[in-house]
Amino acid sequence: MPMQIVTIPCLQDNYAFLLFDDVRKIAAVVDAPDSRPILAALAERNWAAYPIFLTHHHGDHVQGVQDILDKHPQARAVCALQDSLRIPVAERRALAGEVLDFSGHDVRVIDVSGHTMGHVAYYVPDAKAVFTGDSLMALGCGRVFEGTPEIMLASLKTIAALPPDTLVCSGHEYTRTNARFALTIDPDNPALQARARAVEAAAEQGTPTVPSLLSDELATNPFLRADDPAIRANLGMQNAPEVEVFAEIRRRKDNF
Repeated sequence: MPMQIVTIPCLQDNYAFLLFDDVRKIAAVVDAPDSRPILAALAERNWAAYPIFLTHHHGDHVQGVQDILDKHPQARAVCALQDSLRIPVAERRALAGEVLDFSGHDVRVIDVSGHTMGHVAYYVPDAKAVFTGDSLMALGCGRVFEGTPEIMLASLKTIAALPPDTLVCSGHEYTRTNARFALTIDPDNPALQARARAVEAAAEQGTPTVPSLLSDELATNPFLRADDPAIRANLGMQNAPEVEVFAEIRRRKDNF
């Protein structure tokens, strides 16, 4: 069945997404930073919202949910079971590893804790897309607020194991800064150099750099490349455990 993804800029640098089933004319919403652009996109296309998949509890991903529910009373918000007390507006609580349904399409719930504990991603094989919130981002990953580097690295590896042609629909437009940082620790990577130029051009034109392809992340995202010999050499960590290299990359990015 045909499916399409609509990327919706919200707030200053957030993204929400609509996943649309062309047959039943309904849309799943993924994260709700601000109800206004989401409701406008739904009204413009005359789509009904159902369900609303939430990746984690931070306000810049959930604060628009109630208004969408008020305007689309058939909608139901979904969050991870672990987040149920922090997202009380969600009626449906999903377990990591559970397979949900959106209009006959599988929606696989993946535990990607690290940025927060209970953070989930939603993988939709029929759309060849994964909605990652603040876990894996374009050329980056979220700050490790509630988890540990070990937990975050394991979560990123789970996403990295998806098919390379998967579209990574992440929650923020941080790619320009992420690219500039990546070049400080992986400066001789031709794929990264080319992507950084493309990101700069897109930023100058005000063009979103999200979603991105997982294959591009695998080739250029330093947080997926903590085992890369060149990055290790640039950090002076040739023989360090992978998680220590990852933690050092995250520490440097936090201070970039």
